[in-house]
Amino acid sequence: MNKPLPPLAHLADAELAAAQARWQRDFDAGAPGATVPRNRSGIEIKPLYTPRDWSGAHFGASIGFPGEYPFTRGIYPSMYRGRSWSQRQLIGLGVPEDYNARVKEMLALGASALSLIPCNSVFRGYDADEVPVELLGTCGTVINHVGDMERALDGVPIGELSTAMNDPSPFTLLAFELAVARRRGVPWTKITGTSNQSDCISHFVANHMFFRIALQGARRIAVDHIAFCNEHLPGWNPLSIVGQHMQQAGATPAEAMAFTLASAVQYAEDCIARGMDPDRFLPRFTFFFDISVSFFEEVAKFRAGRRIWAKLCRERLGAKDPRSWRFKFHGQTSGVDLTRQQPLNNVARVTAQAMAGIFGGLQSLHTDGYDEVFSTPTAEAARIAVATQNILREEAHLTDVIDPLGGSYYVESLTDAMERRIEAIIARIDEAGGMYRAVEQGLVQKMIGDSALAFQQRVDAGDEVVVGVNKYRVDEDPADYPALDYPDRARMEAQVASLSRFKAERSSAAVERALGALAGAAQSNDGNVFAQVVASAEAGATHGEICGTLRRELGFGHPLAVV
Repeated sequence: MNKPLPPLAHLADAELAAAQARWQRDFDAGAPGATVPRNRSGIEIKPLYTPRDWSGAHFGASIGFPGEYPFTRGIYPSMYRGRSWSQRQLIGLGVPEDYNARVKEMLALGASALSLIPCNSVFRGYDADEVPVELLGTCGTVINHVGDMERALDGVPIGELSTAMNDPSPFTLLAFELAVARRRGVPWTKITGTSNQSDCISHFVANHMFFRIALQGARRIAVDHIAFCNEHLPGWNPLSIVGQHMQQAGATPAEAMAFTLASAVQYAEDCIARGMDPDRFLPRFTFFFDISVSFFEEVAKFRAGRRIWAKLCRERLGAKDPRSWRFKFHGQTSGVDLTRQQPLNNVARVTAQAMAGIFGGLQSLHTDGYDEVFSTPTAEAARIAVATQNILREEAHLTDVIDPLGGSYYVESLTDAMERRIEAIIARIDEAGGMYRAVEQGLVQKMIGDSALAFQQRVDAGDEVVVGVNKYRVDEDPADYPALDYPDRARMEAQVASLSRFKAERSSAAVERALGALAGAAQSNDGNVFAQVVASAEAGATHGEICGTLRRELGFGHPLAVV
């Protein structure tokens, strides 16, 4: 009779090697000529992982416990057992009253924080009366002055609810919110949330619509913004370093993490050069990432990124407070992975992406509507997106165990591999002179472009399957699915008329003085530009006037095109 084999856990190294070789022979016989897959970051994926890939011998140094260095398993000891992630749905449509109605609906459905997406005209730095009316409100809400913000936040307890302003430099949306708080008598110390599009580097590289002001000017304003918020808004996160733009532009998950961390180091070094204490500003640094449908790769990306950031903060930036080493991030399921073909399949994609973010340890989450490939989500799609998070938390019990994939031979080995790849890319950025120099030279843009092309070639060749696009196709018309209509032209014209009335009724002299002080701060070496943005907003200056003033003083944003 054959002697039974001992359990793998009790095998010596030689015996384990022999057992694995036996399995490998059987595998090769069952899958002859099998290709070796690689994930989106180019890391080779084995068919099986064992203690020979990751043994746990360095558990304390490389994994440890949640809330403790190196934070691989999460930045808080209790993680979701103590507090769930924030359900921060990105909302933006039409005029301020439209936004207000949708916010109240989402809050009633379980969203626990709000995020404001402005109209594309706002992103580009213009007021509603500076662009064709048919372009207004199609992708976000028209917010041009403090009165608009007041209507958008009517009945919303901004002193109790975290808000995220998708608000590129010079951060007028936050300025308008602070002006609303002043009018309501809400202390600024109670305002919590994030300047969600404060990363001018990512805008320069991958989101040109957001890039309003020349790079060096935007760099100056970013540090001024951080300094102002640290002094006046202790509950506000003034910097959100954005990996989402770069990954959606084509960067691999490893590249997106590396570029994001390199940008964070650049901002931190700029703040230190200004004389700021890293233990004062680093606890308020946050991150914003895309979550692709490459499930395990995304989990490993976040675990590795958290570990690398802790090491960078402690060893390179000199932070001594463990709170400074925390890697706080918001995740958004990837719209790039969504398809117009068979759009209901996007519900499954969003669910897988959300699970990857949750298992990766995010602090807040936006789940896309399945119909975002057509328009701003319909009310039905938005409800499904919110319900997806509720189901994963309440029904699937994904919050019961902290870092449930920790200790997996595959996940730990992949986390280590992602860490090595991310650090190698950061080293390449350092060799170029840091992130600002790297993007000015076009290095980062070239790497993203090469990765985007390589991925598309794999899709075209069928090596990367996209269900409904290059495999499992069905004959259906995307037009059969509902999409939001363009905003009613009469409502947009009324919004422009409202802006005209606002300008006529305000104190022109006060606005002129405020904008003059804003220009003076931009010209000086020691004035805080963002402080004057806030003063201008309170005086009645509009978004377009503030952006226009700073463009004249600091230069128009012209991103670098790399071919």
